[in-house]
Order: sequence, then C-alpha cells, then structure tokens
Amino acid sequence: MNPLQRLWEEHRQAVWLDFIERDLLTGGELSRLVMDDGVRGVTSNPSIFQKAIESGRAYDSAVSALLTADPAISTVSLYEALAIDDIQGAADILRSVWDSSNGSDGFVSLEVSPHLARDTDGTVMEAKRLWVEVDRPNLMIKVPATPEGIPAIENLIAGGINVNATLMFSLADYEAVATAYLRGLENCADPGAVASVASFFVSRVDTKVDAQLEEIGSPEALALRGQAAIANAKLAYRRFRELFAPEAFAPLAARGARVQRPLWASTSTKNPAYRDVIYVEELIGTDTVNTLPVATLEGFRDHGAPRASLLEDVEAADRVFAELAALGVDLNAVTSELQTEGVAAFAKAFDQLLGALEEARSD
Repeated sequence: MNPLQRLWEEHRQAVWLDFIERDLLTGGELSRLVMDDGVRGVTSNPSIFQKAIESGRAYDSAVSALLTADPAISTVSLYEALAIDDIQGAADILRSVWDSSNGSDGFVSLEVSPHLARDTDGTVMEAKRLWVEVDRPNLMIKVPATPEGIPAIENLIAGGINVNATLMFSLADYEAVATAYLRGLENCADPGAVASVASFFVSRVDTKVDAQLEEIGSPEALALRGQAAIANAKLAYRRFRELFAPEAFAPLAARGARVQRPLWASTSTKNPAYRDVIYVEELIGTDTVNTLPVATLEGFRDHGAPRASLLEDVEAADRVFAELAALGVDLNAVTSELQTEGVAAFAKAFDQLLGALEEARSD
C-alpha cells in the first residue's frame, strides 16, 4: 500500500486531484489514479482550465467540431461546452467512488464565473444552470467564500445542490461557510442528498506571512517562518470538530445529513526550503480532503509519511497566532488580501482563457 492509499485506508482522508485536462480523461490516467492510488475526486478552477486548453492540441478537434456545428457560438459558450464535457467525463470515471461511498465522495468540481464573486443572485443563477447542464449527481459547484458568496452557498445547499465553498483563507471565512452550510441543511428538503466541502487555502498564507517575517528580520520573527499556514488550518479543523461534533450535529445527522469536510487547497510547496509534501503530511485528519496538484501527488506517493498530524499539539497553533500578533503580523489583513487576490487571479485566468479561445476560433 503506497502513502496515497494509506491516507484513506488509515486516516480516512480523501485525496482529490487538483488538475483536469482532456488527455487525463481520454488517455486513462484518471482511471488509473482512482484504481491504483485511491484518488477520490477532482477539482478544477479557471487557471487549471486555462493552462489545459492553452498548453497543447488536445482540444483542437473539439473546438473545431463545436464551431462547425454552430459558427456563431459565443466564446463563453464555447468554453462552457469544453469544460462541461471534461467535467462530465471526470464525473463518470469517479461515479464508482460516488456509488460505493453512498454519495459521500467521488466528486468533480466546476466553478461559477469568477466575475460573479461579488454577485449573490448571479452566482445562484449560474450555479443552478450549470447543475442542470452537467447533469451528474457527483458534481460540486464551486462558489467563492466572499461576503456575497456566503448567502449563495446557503441558498444552493437548501436547494439540494452540492457546493465546494472555495477561496477560504481565514478562520472567519471558515466559520461563515460552515454556518451557511448548516443553515442550508436546516432548510433542505432532503439533507441526506447533498454534500459539500469547505476549501481552505494553505500555502499562500505562508508565502505572504513569511515575507512579512523576513522584513521584520528578528530571530523571533524568522523562527516563525513556515508555521502560519499549518497553524491556521489546524485551528480551522478544531472548529470543524466543534461544529460537527456528534452531539451538536445530531439533529441534522438524524435527517441523513453529512458533515461538510474541510478541504485543504493550495497544497503545493511554494518555498523550496520546505519539504515538498509539507502541506500534505502536516494536514492529515479524519473527515478531510486534500486536493493535490500532479507534482505534489507524485511526491507524496514516492516519499510521503502519513500520520494523524492535524490533532498534534493544536495548542501550539494558538501560540503561533499569539506570537505573530505580538510581532505586528495582522493575519486578518493577510487573509483578506489573499482572498481579494485569489478572486482577481481567477478572473484574469478566465479572461485569458476566453482570449485564447477567441484566437482559436479565428485560426
């Protein structure tokens, strides 16, 4: 049993692949990852689709066929047709996981337009439309955890639509998303038929906090490098265990509801001074998901060392927060800035993707 398989078998942490492209589906690689490595889901975002469509010729024939069938098709509709085809293909490959888990796992995520991140009603409308268009029970619609996204998440859960709440960086983000999920379940006719994850971004927190610590430059500051992101995630996991404790969640569980699993996102290591699988090894716990880029997945398969790390010395995470505050590092400001940057980055990638498709249709 390799380290990836052990995450599920020994720790009940699901591994999802943070990558999608046409060749992954048609060439059999995703099926192999599911069968041999225990991969249990797939996530996507505008940046991933942009790189997939721009990086090779895998989509050329599909673009040509769509343009032949409808020369007047809009560029946005062209993108959606390609993306939906990929999402449906991945969902079909993962359907066996969804079936065997009774609908608890085996999901594929598709994001609403990042330009709707500040539009509650627009997000709800697009999410409902995509849900119908994809027509797969193991689809998750990704909705950003912006102030405008939170009520959309509640609305969609109440309507029985699976949601991947994304672009969460702070404990306040987590609290807002988890409570929106709980409120949505309360108003859902069949809460046992809906599932959700709360995507908590990790490595980018260290990147931004470490820069501030290096600017401060004191021995106390430098000693805290590489600790903020893991501490942040551990405290979010502690709150998850409180909100979804058996006694607290019992009334909804009695109606068939599932817990909303924390999902660790942005888990590739940005700083080469850190272990390449640090954001996997240090974030292992029951009822969680870790979504891994290909290189991180391959690294963990090769030399990962699984252990129940999320429950280790959680009090140290509180100390890290206190020490950062004493040094003048404002984590609330850091995480708010990261969310704003994340929304902007996805919008930029989305626009670049549409630009590439516009060029392709004119070739």
